[in-house]
Amino acid sequence: MTKMNHLTRTVTTAVCIALCVVLPMALHWIPGVGSINLGTLLSPMHLPVLLCGLVCGWPYGLACGILGPLLSSLLTSMPGWGYLPTMMVELALYGLISGILIQLVHTGRLMVDLYISLIVAMLAGRIITGIARALIFVPRSGGIYSLNAWATGYFVSSFPGIILQLILLPILYLALQRAKLIPNRYQKQKAA
Repeated sequence: MTKMNHLTRTVTTAVCIALCVVLPMALHWIPGVGSINLGTLLSPMHLPVLLCGLVCGWPYGLACGILGPLLSSLLTSMPGWGYLPTMMVELALYGLISGILIQLVHTGRLMVDLYISLIVAMLAGRIITGIARALIFVPRSGGIYSLNAWATGYFVSSFPGIILQLILLPILYLALQRAKLIPNRYQKQKAA
C-alpha cells in the first residue's frame, strides 16, 4: 500500500472505536486479584486510540479518542459518567498528539519515530489531562486533587498499561505495515 485514502482511514478509525468498546469489556470479565481489575490496570481503551493516531493521523485519532469512550460509556457504562469527561479529554489528546507527532517526526528509523510519538503523546496527554482535571473537573465536584493523586492515578497505578502500550503498539504497527494494510513509512530506495 502506498497511501491510505479517506475511506480506509475512516474504516480503520471505526474499527478502533469498536475496540474501545470491546477491549474493556473483555478485560473486565477476567477476574482480578483482590481489588485489582485488569480492565483498569491495563488501560485497554488507550491502545486503539494511540494506534488510530499513529496509523490514520491526528484528525482520526482525535475522533477516536472522543467517540471511543463516549460510545463505550453509552453501551457498557464503562467509563462511568463521572469519569467520562476526563477520559474523553485524555484519549482525545492521545489520538491528537500521537497523530501529529508521527507526521512530524522523521528520524529515518521507524521504531524511533514510533517511540518518540508514543512517549510524548502519553506524557503530554497525562500532564494536560491532570491540569484539566485539577482546574475544571475536580473543583466542580467539590473535591481536592493533589500532585500525589495525579502521579498515582496516571503513572503508578497505570504502569502495567503503559508498559503494555510501549511493547504492543510498535508490534501492531509493524504487523499492519508488513501485511500491507498501512503504507511503509520508509520506502526502500531502489538502486539506480
